Amino acid sequence: MTLPSTHDVALAAERRTAARLLLAHPLIASDGPHADVFPLIRRHADWLGKRFQQVLGYRLLVDSSYARLFKAGLGAGSGHRLERSTGTPFTPHTYACLALALSVLVTAPEQMLLSHLVADIRAAAADAGIELEETGRAAGKRTLVAALRQLVDWGVLIETEGHVAALAQEAGGEALITIDRELARVVVAGPLSQARDGADLVRRAADPGFGGPRTYVRRMLVETPVVHLDELTDAERDWLRTRQRREAQAFSELLGLEMEIRAEGVALVDPEEELTDLHLPGTGTVAQAALLLAERLVERLRPQEPGHPATGGTLVIGVAVPDGLVDEVLAGLIAEYGQRSNWQRGYLEDLPTLREAVLDLLVRMRLMARTGPLRAEGEGLPEGYVEEAPEGRTVTDVHGARPGGDGWVLLAAAARYATRVSVRPATAAGKGTDVQEELPL
Repeated sequence: MTLPSTHDVALAAERRTAARLLLAHPLIASDGPHADVFPLIRRHADWLGKRFQQVLGYRLLVDSSYARLFKAGLGAGSGHRLERSTGTPFTPHTYACLALALSVLVTAPEQMLLSHLVADIRAAAADAGIELEETGRAAGKRTLVAALRQLVDWGVLIETEGHVAALAQEAGGEALITIDRELARVVVAGPLSQARDGADLVRRAADPGFGGPRTYVRRMLVETPVVHLDELTDAERDWLRTRQRREAQAFSELLGLEMEIRAEGVALVDPEEELTDLHLPGTGTVAQAALLLAERLVERLRPQEPGHPATGGTLVIGVAVPDGLVDEVLAGLIAEYGQRSNWQRGYLEDLPTLREAVLDLLVRMRLMARTGPLRAEGEGLPEGYVEEAPEGRTVTDVHGARPGGDGWVLLAAAARYATRVSVRPATAAGKGTDVQEELPL
């Protein structure tokens, strides 16, 4: 066996660094916060473009001043949401402001006053028949500022003199804005010209096209924390079962990710903990409470003998969470940890708000979910999509692997975040019993 040369190792490392950055930050400006890696993207643009197209069906556009990886999305309810600097998620109104601003900026002059930009956005809203929240009011100003701040972060807007936040000042501050029209034109990745409305745009963007199950499963793996088997169609589960070992090697080489395979599903793990916009364990009240809640729920609800149909067992992907249990556990956690761990007072005094924030994080981490129709049942599939496995092929039966009805479900991946106690017999060299806490794999 011939070992790779030093040049080959360095080349692979450069390409992996560039690919990882593009996956985490699909829009990169040459003079932005990732300017140090931008030369690597340009150097390996052809190779990266081919690999992203072959593996994920993503198109890569590399210009002298920017690089844009056009991701395709995963369908309704699976997007990576935008957030304000406070961590508050964008509302539909904020997204509307962002879209209207982009519609104006693609044909705007190179520079313009902030007040003129706001006037053009309001005019565009009127032309589109969209009722914007009154921009003269404080809430409306803050919403518009959040949208404009996002464009500043992307490099579409440059605050030449003053800041877009001046809009929210009582006196109505002014600023001079420089506009990168090229970046404004490549922000939207979906097929705008083909879509009838927003829902159709999301559906069309998620269509894997000729790649079919292969492309969609790969996108699920790299864009979500974990893929449970009942989130895949028969054809997708069949492809994953026959390819998962080879895919593990491919993702390791391309992105430096490790594949963790379990009876209930598959996850790609990043040893460097860089390729995620979600962190658990994490800092802050919500992350701490979410981790503790997951641990307590697993302790109470873990199935006794989950198995796999191939060995005569019963596959358990999710278990029902009894009504009121989340509030009960959170109340206990507040009493036990709230004061001594300096949790935010607002959460300590408002259990429903804490519950909403914690469940939102656990849902995005795919550790909990609301009951409802699943992809394995045909939910959200593109028109004409092949969902059956090839004739004669047997796939894992996921029917009933998680409960139906109305309520919350604790998913199998949550067990990975629960501590357990392992007891080892005493040895001749030591006394007593060795007890330690560890994370299950």
